[in-house]
Amino acid sequence: MIDKTLIEAENASRQSDLTQDYEALGARLARRGVDIEALTTRAMGFGVAVPSWGTGTGGTRFARFPGEGEPRGIMDKLDDCGVIHQLTAATPQVSLHIPWDKADPSDLRAKAEELGLGFDAMNSNTFQDQPEQAHSYKFGSLSHTDAATRQQAIEHNLECIEIGRQIGSKALTVWIGDGSNFPGQTSLSRQFDRYLESMKAVYAGLPEDWRIFSEHKIYEPAFYSTVVQDWGTSLMTAQELGPKAQCLVDLGHHAPNVNIEMIVSRLIRAGKLGGFHFNDSKYGDDDLDSGTIDPFRLFLVFNELVELEDTPGLGLAHMIDQSHNVTDPIESLMISACEIQRAFVQALLVDRAELEGYRQENDALMAAATLRAAFRTDVEPILAMARVRAGAALDPISTYRASGYRAKVAAERPKTAAGGGGIV
Repeated sequence: MIDKTLIEAENASRQSDLTQDYEALGARLARRGVDIEALTTRAMGFGVAVPSWGTGTGGTRFARFPGEGEPRGIMDKLDDCGVIHQLTAATPQVSLHIPWDKADPSDLRAKAEELGLGFDAMNSNTFQDQPEQAHSYKFGSLSHTDAATRQQAIEHNLECIEIGRQIGSKALTVWIGDGSNFPGQTSLSRQFDRYLESMKAVYAGLPEDWRIFSEHKIYEPAFYSTVVQDWGTSLMTAQELGPKAQCLVDLGHHAPNVNIEMIVSRLIRAGKLGGFHFNDSKYGDDDLDSGTIDPFRLFLVFNELVELEDTPGLGLAHMIDQSHNVTDPIESLMISACEIQRAFVQALLVDRAELEGYRQENDALMAAATLRAAFRTDVEPILAMARVRAGAALDPISTYRASGYRAKVAAERPKTAAGGGGIV
């Protein structure tokens, strides 16, 4: 962890400017009838989980370029996640991926408690073959034509549930790469039936207070057809499985220009929106840092969430899901956490009464202007003040770099080229 006195010193050097900016923004918001203190309180209560695998260097289909001080295992990953939360106060939970993060549950729980972290949804992995497994997933896992292969994938998911139960997780995210690359390669209907049958077996193993998230993805690694290719198939799955099944929306898992915020609205109406994997994309499932390509889309997603936040039973799991090939993963995850929090606060600024009035009058121009007014408001002083009041860093990136943390862990963790290529 980073020395608290360094964080305090870094904050002190910027506190005067923050106070002035915060007071100026507060005065501007007050003229609009908005209480800046209420917004700061909401910002302090917002959290997004970080992915354990995101702390390592990612890659492409062609290569992976190892970074300095990459985690050697899950305990190193948790150390890095602890630093991210220490500096942002916005990432209180970690999402694990099994078998990448497999360890004694009591050790995982003790390490997390030491760092002030909890565990978010568990993630299973049946899109890769592991050295000890008996059956290959080359041609599918939960939807494979071979019953023994499907059973192996089912048992892996049940194992993830058991590990998660012991460390305090309450959900399982299931994403599979099953599909086909050629027309005629598989029966589109029977393959989906096999997937549903397998998912029902996993669902039966859920503890009473758990949820299971079905995650869709339009393509990759299956390019002709994917078993769970869009939100419609994910919704069908969740509806057939039962009340503990919901849909997870990854912002990069859609065709370009798809209206993701409308999908969010529809899934909330159906009572089946479970959570998000936040990232950004230019072309497809790019897994870029959140808010770096289309911050307005991120804002529009949160606009729907804030508008419908009083929907009964709505309890969303927020998690970052990114791959970092050319940046320091810790820095990228901190930036993303802050950008996601920013979109949330901006959405809170939308004048709902004014917006609804324009909607009733069919005044499209002013309705859109109302959203833009919230999006264009610089809420950075609110985010920074929320961090300072929580004992985190006013400027997380500058404080992180001043700490020398990356150089320190690089001296302890040897650089390695190990690790599969590709963006997960």
